[in-house]
Amino acid sequence: MIEAELYYDPFDYRIDDDPYPTWRRMRAEAPLYYNEMHNFYALSRYADVAQALPDWQSYRSGHGTTADILFSGIEVPPGILLFEDPPLHDLHRRLLSRVFTPRRMLAVEGLVREFCCRALDPLRDLDGFDFVTQLGAVLAMRTIGYLLGIPESDQQVIRDGTDQRITVGSDGAGGGDVSATIFQDSMVAFVEYIDWRARHPSDDLMTDLLTAEVADPDGSSRPLDRGEVLAYTAMIAGAGNETSARLIGFMGELLGEHPDQRRELVAHPALIPAAVEETLRYEAPSPVQARYVARDVEWHGHRVVEGSYLLLLNGSANRDDRQFADPDRYDIHRKPGHLSFGQGIHFCLGAALARLEARIAFEEVLRRWSHWEVDYANAQRARTSSVRGWARMPVKTRVR
Repeated sequence: MIEAELYYDPFDYRIDDDPYPTWRRMRAEAPLYYNEMHNFYALSRYADVAQALPDWQSYRSGHGTTADILFSGIEVPPGILLFEDPPLHDLHRRLLSRVFTPRRMLAVEGLVREFCCRALDPLRDLDGFDFVTQLGAVLAMRTIGYLLGIPESDQQVIRDGTDQRITVGSDGAGGGDVSATIFQDSMVAFVEYIDWRARHPSDDLMTDLLTAEVADPDGSSRPLDRGEVLAYTAMIAGAGNETSARLIGFMGELLGEHPDQRRELVAHPALIPAAVEETLRYEAPSPVQARYVARDVEWHGHRVVEGSYLLLLNGSANRDDRQFADPDRYDIHRKPGHLSFGQGIHFCLGAALARLEARIAFEEVLRRWSHWEVDYANAQRARTSSVRGWARMPVKTRVR
């Protein structure tokens, strides 16, 4: 049997449904892969991705860290921390780090559990539920809404708008067409809330941003301007919603497919944090990190010149058998370790929150249900260039 020519396209649905066979071939046959259609390179081995992720001097984020934004050449406005490099990145990260202080995390934990119970209790007498639409998306949206001070009645509209803006791809080998006004469009939804919060300050992130002083590179201090507050708010709302919802969807699927490990978690809930880490390794919610090559570099005997586009496939790295024994086996007892939250200065600022949300979600799920089966006939993939996962992950809790 003649194997098909190796081809990887981050916008191709057919590959995205199960990228692991393609990534396995890339690691073995083309550790530095080049796609002529979209003019990008890709690294797929753990050691290579782990080396490149923290090297911001060589691999820049300021042109976009998702393939569609990077390839489009759209100008990124200030305040989108995910798409910034030092020194601006460092200034803004210090400011945003106040969102995830120990005090806020302590306050959020009880609320996350309350949000979970409110979402799950009405589902107990049904034949099943959806891990994404009825739990993961709701939980992430409520938590970020609380942190930002956005009313619950408005949160679904904001999430729907985010989903529409980041959905890309095609059934074939298409491209990630992106609107030239994607950043401005994402900010519009928050104008009313920011103006209202400016007149009615409270103990939430939006008030913090409106009253914050930021130190500019020249050492002077100034308040954030309105555009920066809008950019920060839109970024936190988008990033905070998507990653956690996909993580919870994947974990619901994987525990449905591995009943022995699910039963272990029912009997020993202290293992749930380890199960969260293994889920992050096995199915990275954000498996592709795009970078702009800022200076000539060499990988595997080939030069990659300044100005090139490079994709760092952390989702592939997490399945590299050079790093992990039996990497395609889901094992909640595996020693934790993965690249799903990145490394270096761009390590995910919301990692602690995502872990907390997933841990509490499955503590509460497993208190109510010890058995479920995945309803793949009604499952639906999310199609975006920034996150990978399920838009719908229904399960049956009563098998007739």
